[in-house]
Amino acid sequence: MGGTALSLVLTMLGLLLVTFIIGRVMPIDPVLKVVGDRASQAQYDAAYQAMGLDRPLYVQFARYLGDVLTGDFGRSISTGQLVVNDIRRVFPATVELATLGTLIGVLIGVPLGVIAAARRGGIVDQVARVVALVGYSMPIFWLGLMGLLVFYGILGWVGGPGRQGIIHDGMIPTVTGLILVDSLIAGDWGAFKDAFSHIILPASLLGYFSLAYISRMTRSFMLEQLSAEYITTARVKGLSERAVIWRHAFRNISIPLVTVIALSFGSLLEGSVLTEIIFSWPGLGQYITKALLSGDMNAVLGGTVVVGTCFVLLNLLSDILYRVLDPRSK
Repeated sequence: MGGTALSLVLTMLGLLLVTFIIGRVMPIDPVLKVVGDRASQAQYDAAYQAMGLDRPLYVQFARYLGDVLTGDFGRSISTGQLVVNDIRRVFPATVELATLGTLIGVLIGVPLGVIAAARRGGIVDQVARVVALVGYSMPIFWLGLMGLLVFYGILGWVGGPGRQGIIHDGMIPTVTGLILVDSLIAGDWGAFKDAFSHIILPASLLGYFSLAYISRMTRSFMLEQLSAEYITTARVKGLSERAVIWRHAFRNISIPLVTVIALSFGSLLEGSVLTEIIFSWPGLGQYITKALLSGDMNAVLGGTVVVGTCFVLLNLLSDILYRVLDPRSK
C-alpha cells in the first residue's frame, strides 16, 4: 500500500500543477476580473500584489498548493461566494445524476455483455454491438433534445428541465444535497415522485452511454474467460451452462469489471456537462461552464480540481477493491 499512497500523492501534485499552469496561461486577466476595466493603474497594481502575482511562479504554486489543501479555492466572481461553498451546493446534483446513470449502465450493461458473449454471433450479441456503436457515435446533445421533445414535450411522461418542479422547488430540507434521498428522509413522497420524474430522463441518457461502454468491456472480458481451459474442464464435468457462465467465468471478470465501472462513474462525473446544460441541471458541470464563459477562473480551477480528485480517489478505491476481491494481487 506504500506504493499506492506514493502514487496517489504524486498524482495529486501533478493534478494541482496542471491546474495551476492552466490558471496562468489562460488569456484572462484575473486582476481585471476583480478590479474591473475602469480601475486606475494604482488600483490594478495594488490588487496585482495582493493576489501574489508579483512573486516568482514557484512561490505562487506553493501558496496555491497550501490554499487548495486547506479547501480554499478563492471567491467566485460570478456568485460572490466562496468557491468551496458553491461546489458544496452544486456537486451533490452531479453525484446524484452520475450515480443513477451508472446504476442504469451496470444493471443493463453487465447482463447484456455476459449474454452477448455467451451467445456469440446470436441476436443478443448483434443487439449489444449496435447498442455500443450507437452509444459511442450518437451526439449526446441531440439525444437529450430529442428526449425532451418526445418524452416531455409530446408524451408528458417525465418532468422538464431542472431538478424539481416549481411547486416542490426549495421545499425539501437539505440534508445530503441529494434530492431523492432528502425527499425520502423528509417523508415527502410527492417531492420524491417529482424529483424522480425530472432525473430519470437525463440519468437514462447518461446510463445509455455508460452501458454502451460497460457492455462492450463485459463482453470482451467474458469472451476471454469462456475460451479458457478451466471453462472447458467445467463443461466436461457436467456443470450447467448457467453455472459455468455465472459461477465461474463471471466471478473471474468481476475484478477488472470493478475498474471499468469506477472509470465509467468518473467519466459521468466530468462528462455530464452537455447533459446538465440541456436539462438545466444545476450541477458541477453547468457551474464550471458558466464560470468559464464569464472568465471566473477560481470557480473553473476549483471545479477542475474536484473532478480530478474524484478520478484519483475512484482509481484508489478500485485498486483497494481489486486487492480485496483478488488476494493474489497482494
